[in-house]
Amino acid sequence: MDNETSTGHVSRKTVLRAALAAGMAAPAVLMGVPALARTLTGGEQAPALTPACDDGDDPTPEQMEGPYFKPDSPLRSSLLESNTPGVRLTVGGYVFGLACRPISGVLLDFWQADTNGAYDNTGFRFRGHQFTGADGSFRLTTIVPGLYPGRTRHLHVKVQAPGRPVLTTQLYFPGEPRNNTDTLFDPRLLMTVRDAGGAREAAFDFVLNVAQNPGPTPTPTPTPTTPPPGGSWAVGTAYKAGDVVTYGGARYTCLQAHTAQPGWQPPNVPALWRAA
Repeated sequence: MDNETSTGHVSRKTVLRAALAAGMAAPAVLMGVPALARTLTGGEQAPALTPACDDGDDPTPEQMEGPYFKPDSPLRSSLLESNTPGVRLTVGGYVFGLACRPISGVLLDFWQADTNGAYDNTGFRFRGHQFTGADGSFRLTTIVPGLYPGRTRHLHVKVQAPGRPVLTTQLYFPGEPRNNTDTLFDPRLLMTVRDAGGAREAAFDFVLNVAQNPGPTPTPTPTPTTPPPGGSWAVGTAYKAGDVVTYGGARYTCLQAHTAQPGWQPPNVPALWRAA
């Protein structure tokens, strides 16, 4: 379905996205309306639906990691470098829990092929991680990935809410001829994509298997703020690469400079901490 159904009924996710973008709470009267995890723009033909975001529904589907994942990617929302060849692509959206409420501080680790279909396995070109903002939003700046034998065009991503398991999945482009021959392709993972003056803009909303209390106010999911007894890791501390902390009786080495936030305890965020 489009942002509106054939009867003109506005989807719940459309209302939530608009409210989040405007910094407002969604109207309570619309909180019971089912909505898509992905909406269409520009009159595109709707593919099979991504999981609906409503109470107790299924989360975004998992997919295989593949052979090209590397840990310890840089913290960055743009994967572009000087004179990067390829069609520019921006991907934006939100991360929601099962009650359609946004989740802040979610780790999203992206990796992809370059415009020629090759992965950088020695460095970190077209690899990077970021965290959702207070409204659950994310935005990635990159290029449209190239094709390589056996696969359609796709982006890889790992998504992890604070203190929750990692969702590993892939995002796909509508209208790709190889979508029909790629055995891994899943239409539920299609992004909304449109042309934008020689570049392309895409959108996708992740629904994680995180239980939430349904309600009209789209506020971030609360997370624990206190470490277990005996740990030196602490919320609000600015850590740099190489720092060593203890948490839950184990030692961890910092991989990326950051300021600790609730839910970013060392065992929960492998992009930031490694067991020492």
